[in-house]
Amino acid sequence: MAQTTGGSGSAQVAAPEGKLVDRVPKVERLSPGTVKVYVWELPVRVWHWINALAIFTLFVTGVYIGNPFVQPIPIEATEASNFFMGWARDIHFITGFIFTLGWIGRLYWLIWGNRYAAEHPFRKDFWKGMWETLKFYLFLPNRKQHYVGHNPLAMFSYWILGLMSLIMVVTGFYMLFEPQLESFWGKLFAWVPWIFGPSFMVRSWHRIVAWLIMIFVVVHVYMAIRDDLLEKSGTLSSIFTGYKVAPEEAVREEFAKKSD
Repeated sequence: MAQTTGGSGSAQVAAPEGKLVDRVPKVERLSPGTVKVYVWELPVRVWHWINALAIFTLFVTGVYIGNPFVQPIPIEATEASNFFMGWARDIHFITGFIFTLGWIGRLYWLIWGNRYAAEHPFRKDFWKGMWETLKFYLFLPNRKQHYVGHNPLAMFSYWILGLMSLIMVVTGFYMLFEPQLESFWGKLFAWVPWIFGPSFMVRSWHRIVAWLIMIFVVVHVYMAIRDDLLEKSGTLSSIFTGYKVAPEEAVREEFAKKSD
């Protein structure tokens, strides 16, 4: 079994049977039976807030582009209307590029980050844990265990977010370069209608998935607040500091399981 060593301050985590534990995060003992684990590394935290700001900006500007809710007075002031729309489109497109680069960086960190930067679903206990976690959030009887990083349900929701983000990126860039389909970038996204349908369907996919992402955001915030209040794990503060609080035994068991 993996174990923490040392008193207050830094603690080492040893792998079972002398194996090396790869990508081991820092662990500090707070009190007997309780440790503080460095879960979210700086790149993950920076990505989280850039991604959150990008999603908010993209949603607001996207809604405006689809249905302008700010109009100059009088409405006939076409030049002013074009000014507002031009700014909204520019901000939307620039933020879209930032959003895309952020996801590329996050995919890179799946490989080079610590063990909490990624999780794989190819284990029976992952899906069992996801079901128990779902019952926990629905206030049903459950056997949810303590997870130091993302619980399986949260991790699964991030995969869904990744898929939705991919749809937003490819449909968004197609709409951006649709007037120049003969250009390099236009040809790069010319395949999009083969999957999503003609231009109006591409736009429909873009809008529907945008609203689904906003639903994800609401659920994500609820899950984070609930975790923080019920499990006292420091979930909310961890996205600023990187550290979460956990029972030492839970950390031992989790490290041992991920080292198998």
